[in-house]
Amino acid sequence: MAQYQPQGFNLLPPAVKHLIIVNALCYGAYYVLARQGIIDLNALLGLWSVGTGNFRIWQPLTYMFMHGGLTHLIMNMFMLWMFGNTIENYWGTKRFLVYYFVSGIGAGLLYMLVPGFHLTVGASGAIYALLLAFGMMFPNEYVYLYFLMPIKAKWMIIGMVALELIEGIFFSYDGVAHLAHLGGMLIGFLLIMWWRKHPFSRF
Repeated sequence: MAQYQPQGFNLLPPAVKHLIIVNALCYGAYYVLARQGIIDLNALLGLWSVGTGNFRIWQPLTYMFMHGGLTHLIMNMFMLWMFGNTIENYWGTKRFLVYYFVSGIGAGLLYMLVPGFHLTVGASGAIYALLLAFGMMFPNEYVYLYFLMPIKAKWMIIGMVALELIEGIFFSYDGVAHLAHLGGMLIGFLLIMWWRKHPFSRF
């Protein structure tokens, strides 16, 4: 397995930096326009189920840039920086972006198949795919859970999958798209396994 060597790594590589900027700008636009009563960008750019009549073709992409609140945005962007900078430095910007968007879009499309789904926003599907990638590439690296408890990345990922699965089944109406998180991890896993058999550089 690859060993993480942070020396020489860019702490804010270009894709991660621009994703954070765009997400912050989208939240700012949503907040300002919604407060002014002009338009609800989450309703326009968030991902709706086809049955609601609100679905638009661009939503499987644009929902990834919208967030339901400031805490939602900050947590996602923190995890994007925390894990995304390592992955982008290791893979390169092009491969990182392909993985991020394929996983995020795939998570949204899979979540649309869940009964009772209506609207979702947020980059969490892609973020959870990044967590999975980190755990697969650097399984024995320590991550500080809640900044206090050191845990190996592989055990963190296994625990997160189990927790999201339990919450997705038994707490599916808590306002969190647990199954979308799992969908992002599933797509990310399949993409990594595909690249292991078919190196990305060939494309």
